[in-house]
Amino acid sequence: MHKSRLGTLVIDCRTDSLEQAAGFWAAALGRPEKKEARAIDPLYAQLQECEGELPVLVQKVGHDSRVHLDIETDDIEAEARRLEALGAKRLGAVKKWVVMEAPTGQRFCLVRPQRPDFEEKANRWD
Repeated sequence: MHKSRLGTLVIDCRTDSLEQAAGFWAAALGRPEKKEARAIDPLYAQLQECEGELPVLVQKVGHDSRVHLDIETDDIEAEARRLEALGAKRLGAVKKWVVMEAPTGQRFCLVRPQRPDFEEKANRWD
């Protein structure tokens, strides 16, 4: 048994300036950047969370700009196998997460639980 749920909206930006990209998205979405989050990993800017909405990250990347979703799970390998059975492809591992591709071509990542209400609100898979 494991759990998973939609976790984070990640805005991938091919840019020389994460600060400018984060500034744009912060202004566009009305969510100021949490500056202390960038100290943890300089490739990511985290925007302030809004009650009832997905967290938003702005990520500096070397590939074309796009938006991807993170699915948070308490068992990354079990969730990858479950999604592969549904037709997804495993593209690779990065740090502590797995990059997948849906049968329809969208990429997404499987990550560890990010939000404190994960246990009570995640889907349970047997």
